[in-house]
Amino acid sequence: MAASGAKSSRLGGLGQWWGVLASALLIAAWINEAAGPAVITSLSALVLLWSFFQAPVACGAPVRGRTDGCRNNATGILMGCHIHQHRWQKLKMLILRRRVREFCSGLFSDGKAILVTLAAAGSFLSGLVALIPGVAA
Repeated sequence: MAASGAKSSRLGGLGQWWGVLASALLIAAWINEAAGPAVITSLSALVLLWSFFQAPVACGAPVRGRTDGCRNNATGILMGCHIHQHRWQKLKMLILRRRVREFCSGLFSDGKAILVTLAAAGSFLSGLVALIPGVAA
């Protein structure tokens, strides 16, 4: 029996949080020296993709009359909410030089955004260190 108006999934809403599991596996791969650079690089790429395109965060697209931007749920720090125009606004914020500061300030707007931003930065650095062995020294 399906609930009306509600999304039903096998994972019960946890499907959007698979990146946290990948982050935990990435940390475990760094701790376990048996994991090679290929495993670390792959996990780093997965966490980075999750952070950019699927992590649950607030939209933050500019909205007339609001200083904090759109507060709808969005998927990933690069994507906007369900409003099609907000997706383009967030991507335009990265391209237009005068709007990059506004985009970057949205990366640290609340707890979830901070967590996702730090996961993205950490996974990028992790992949970089795994690919270029001399960087860690």
